[in-house]
Parts: sequence; structure tokens; C-alpha cells
Amino acid sequence: MHLTHDPAAPAADMIGFDDFLKVDIRVGTIVSADPYPEARKPAYKLLIDFGPTIGQKKSSAQITENHALVDLPGRQVAAVVNFPPRQIGKFLSEVLTLGFADADGAVMLFAPDRPVPNGSRLF
Repeated sequence: MHLTHDPAAPAADMIGFDDFLKVDIRVGTIVSADPYPEARKPAYKLLIDFGPTIGQKKSSAQITENHALVDLPGRQVAAVVNFPPRQIGKFLSEVLTLGFADADGAVMLFAPDRPVPNGSRLF
């Protein structure tokens, strides 16, 4: 499957509701954010707290154009927590932090409008 940032791209193939339920999307709070200068594309290393059931997980996120490091700790984000970990250079990314492309194609983080408990699942 190829992911695209193009808002004019056609919709993805239909899936069943049971397939959707397999994707575990949770809210967490960024505990720390660090630069990741070794990454091929500009990225940050995030540590995100998903509450007592899931715990703290690491994520590599290409969000440098729209998000300053100093603004990230304490911010809630949404992430897929049940993909296998993925090696991004020397960094093991444990969750996929979610975002949408802005008009220029740079990623904007996706988060709830109001604070919710860490670990809350999207439904």
C-alpha cells in the first residue's frame, strides 16, 4: 500500500469494519522530544506516554516543519500502537504517530480537541 499526502488522491479500497477494529489507535502525551539528525529526512525522536496499559513508547516523526521541539512535550497525539516496531536508521520506532499533510505537504500532528486520558482508544 502506498500512502500519499495528495488530498486529490482517490479513496483507498473498501475494508470491513472488523479490519478497522484491528488497528489500535490510542492517544498519548509526548514526554520528551529530541532531534534526530541522523535520519534521512528531518525528524524528531519522541517518547510518548500511553498510560498504564500500553506504557511509554518511542516514535520517529517527520514533523519538523510545523512543530518546534520545545512545543512538543505535554502535547497529546494519536498513534497506531499495534504495528510491529520499525527500525528507522539507528532508532527503533515502536508506534506510528499520526498526522495530516498541510497545503505544502508538511505533516501536522493529529490530536483531540480537548485533553483525554492517555491510552484512550479511537472508535
